[in-house]
Amino acid sequence: MDVSLSVWLITCAVILGLFVFDFFTHVRVPHAPSLKESGIWSAVYIGFAVIFGLFVWWNWGSTFGGEYFAGYVTEKALSVDNLFVFVIIMAKFAVPKEYQQKVLLLGILMALVMRGIFIAVGAAAINAYSWVFYLFGAFLIFTAVKLLRESDDPVEHEEERETRLERFVKRYLRTHDSYDRDKLFTRVNGKRLATPMLMVLIVIGFTDVLFALDSIPAIYGLTSEPYLVFTANAFALMGLRQLFFLIGGLLDRLVYLSIGLSIILAFIGVKLVLHALHENTLGFINGGEHVAVPEISTGLSLSVILGVLVITTVASLIKSRGMASTTEVESAGEPADPDAPAPKSTDL
Repeated sequence: MDVSLSVWLITCAVILGLFVFDFFTHVRVPHAPSLKESGIWSAVYIGFAVIFGLFVWWNWGSTFGGEYFAGYVTEKALSVDNLFVFVIIMAKFAVPKEYQQKVLLLGILMALVMRGIFIAVGAAAINAYSWVFYLFGAFLIFTAVKLLRESDDPVEHEEERETRLERFVKRYLRTHDSYDRDKLFTRVNGKRLATPMLMVLIVIGFTDVLFALDSIPAIYGLTSEPYLVFTANAFALMGLRQLFFLIGGLLDRLVYLSIGLSIILAFIGVKLVLHALHENTLGFINGGEHVAVPEISTGLSLSVILGVLVITTVASLIKSRGMASTTEVESAGEPADPDAPAPKSTDL
């Protein structure tokens, strides 16, 4: 895939412009967005991602177009998992709703910068050492197992990580317990103290690093083109702020999301290991020769990813509906409180 420097610069300028536009039109004035506003702009950013994918398909061919869409869908699914963690962070630090947009946008920008660095490092490593695919594959399989183990109570595991990070930060920063609008620092009795807003940004930034460690190897399992890796990540992160407010309440109902993501990561991990075996140069494996193993096509990868997401989403909604119905039946069957006052008569 031949991507000129000018195309890279134009792409980066457009992506940065969209973030600047988002800030000045939606985030600059603090407010809690409505469902209508969030829904419209979520659809707009998804539309941008699809249009760009069609452009890749038209300009560079169906192979690269398919790789982009597979990468975009995977990164979007992982981004929804990010939203679940963001919900926990916002609740833990009691971030006022009107200031959550700014925190999310800054967090998404940090995520894009982190992923850009990881993409560059990953591309350099892959070009220099083909055996890096073994490491990526093994790491994704390990992550999938870890995610599956934590799927029983993801809130508890995430809160434990945040508490440890919060204690670490407070050892080196003088902090204040109250928010001062959306400021990162405030003055109390002449002393400059960090507000909880800065703590939230630090926690989100650290979380972004952890997510980048998962997402970059995952997408490199679907395409080895840095341009597609970067753009798929960028478009997946765009609209994440609006999606946070749009499906924030729905996230609790996606009870099988972690299981679905673990299956996807394990699948891509196996795909990377197979690719590494096919391109093998390690002397202690088959004498340094390529190993004749089947390789998983981009079309099959996209089908598996979409299939797993659809099945886990439908299963989650069915499970959540059943749990809600059970709760309603149990509530209806509870005995009346003997100390409750008797209902007033309406007879005349």
